Amino acid sequence: MYIVTDYSVAVLLCVVTMICWGSWANTQKLASKEWRFQLFYWDYAIGVLVLSLILAFTLGSTGNAGRGFLPDLQQAEGRWLGSAFLGGVIFNLSNILLVAAIDIAGLAVAFPVGVGLALTLGVITTYLARPEGNVALLALGVGGVVVAIILAAMAYSRLASKNRKMPFKGIALSVAAGVLMGFFYSYVARAMGEIQVQGADATLEAGKLSPYTAIVLFSCGVLVSNFVWNTIAMLKPFHGEPVPLMDYFTKGNARLHGVGILGGIIWNLGMSFSIIASHAAGPALSYGLGQGATLVGALWGVFVWKEFKEAPPGTGKLLAAMFFFYLLGLGILITSRL
Repeated sequence: MYIVTDYSVAVLLCVVTMICWGSWANTQKLASKEWRFQLFYWDYAIGVLVLSLILAFTLGSTGNAGRGFLPDLQQAEGRWLGSAFLGGVIFNLSNILLVAAIDIAGLAVAFPVGVGLALTLGVITTYLARPEGNVALLALGVGGVVVAIILAAMAYSRLASKNRKMPFKGIALSVAAGVLMGFFYSYVARAMGEIQVQGADATLEAGKLSPYTAIVLFSCGVLVSNFVWNTIAMLKPFHGEPVPLMDYFTKGNARLHGVGILGGIIWNLGMSFSIIASHAAGPALSYGLGQGATLVGALWGVFVWKEFKEAPPGTGKLLAAMFFFYLLGLGILITSRL
């Protein structure tokens, strides 16, 4: 299997993760013009699993280093398979809440508040699971992100007070999504074994999972739990009328289904690169840097989707300060491993 051992390559993969995690939601924005987010989300979950299987049978099964996907799956202990699967279940609930928040409040708010909070909690929980990196710099970097979260909430409050349209529901859903999302990564990281690299050879800890197997089990958790979480979201939506399941078959077309699957592939490409990079970068940094997606998502929301074009004067200064503190926090997170 392919293993990343160089720190600079690991950081590059984390940057790709940041771009993927910050950009996949554009597919939802495109699809939401024609059908509800719950219908989009079925295709999204399928895309997540498809990408994981492609990687498992390619990068995860080639070369002499470590174990191939199928041998690794056969030797894995049930508790670690369950841990990675549970990570997918937790993530899926949090992501459905995040998608609902995007639907209500937009990318420029849901990402800084929800994903920013997830970054804060995720770095902490992942570091506790596998303590790697400079804890003081990790804490300082997270502090910069927390300031950015507060500024994003302040900017949204100004917009909401002007529009008087569901001013608090979007932030409430973002906060709930962020709290849950802050815990899922540690379950996946805990399930992966230590990798000992010696020249061109690498050995994996017995009983635990390779990064590629962990991604597949995580993705299975996403798709299987979707039959629970997304079904509830369809029957009891956060706003609007219930969504009939048959709408997925009667109102969808090849383009809409393709957009949803593409969204899942983009997101899981980021997740996979984050997991693959975690050996060289450390899981806390790998997760934290990837969650710079908050900055990317906010940029899409502000400059492409124009979600703050009707905001009152002075809001732009809050958004500029938000971007500054995100960049500051992310820069400190990168140096925490040097």
